Amino acid sequence: MLCVSNELLKDAREKHYAIPGFNCIADVMIRGILDRVEKLRSPVFLMLFPADIDENTWWYFSSMVHAIADHYTIPIVLHLDHATNHDDIRIALDHGFTSVMYDGSSLPFDENVEMARKTVELAKPYGASVEAELGRVGGYGMETAGNAVSNILTQPDEIVKYVERTGVDSLAVSIGNAHGIYPQLPQLDIPLLKELNAASKVPLVLHGGSGTPDDQVRAAIETGICKFNVYTDNRVAMWNCFKTLADEFDQFERGDPPPAVYLGRLQETVGDVVEAKATLAGSIGRV
Repeated sequence: MLCVSNELLKDAREKHYAIPGFNCIADVMIRGILDRVEKLRSPVFLMLFPADIDENTWWYFSSMVHAIADHYTIPIVLHLDHATNHDDIRIALDHGFTSVMYDGSSLPFDENVEMARKTVELAKPYGASVEAELGRVGGYGMETAGNAVSNILTQPDEIVKYVERTGVDSLAVSIGNAHGIYPQLPQLDIPLLKELNAASKVPLVLHGGSGTPDDQVRAAIETGICKFNVYTDNRVAMWNCFKTLADEFDQFERGDPPPAVYLGRLQETVGDVVEAKATLAGSIGRV
């Protein structure tokens, strides 16, 4: 059931829960996510991160999701995460993505507004929804623990102008959250979030959902967050599973353990992260 995000996020905002979004790549992650949210009756965002894309990923990833979506009975938003150029957004829309994010957080305010507005224009003929980012969510790149990007907190007075001038459907905000692995525990600014939610006409999104203490995530959802993103927690869980599997199968008699066994374990590992995050989001049983 592929769909856009608008009605899903509207419902989440009205009923004070959030929809989890999971960055993923390849079938083992896609199936691990979708099989579990189907059981949980939770809507979900399947998200593709630009750093994970090579020349074949566009058609492979999108074709796979489109081919299997009707097998599931829960709403699935096929989302391009953190695009920083319109070429990627056009490709994603042409491949049937139902939602795209333009990340202009590194740009001055007026440039961010203009690029997000153009993204909305691009997406409109496709009926796709658009997420953008105001302020800057800091953190680390996907491949290194160095070269951290500093946070720039979102300001309430800018939200009103930004949403009116861009027409975006949802907005990622910076309230002390960060991408990647936290070097120390974050402290989300919930009072600021309360102001942002009151000022915003559109649902708010929390990036950097991995590693944030559960009590802070719950507080953020109660204060207006309608979607939160997860990638690092799945990466860490899968890598730990790989290492465990390597130890377990090291003495396998033939030296080539059945793929269904270890791939199944990886899918279950992803599914366990998904269930924990859906429980935290309050999205279980919302379908």
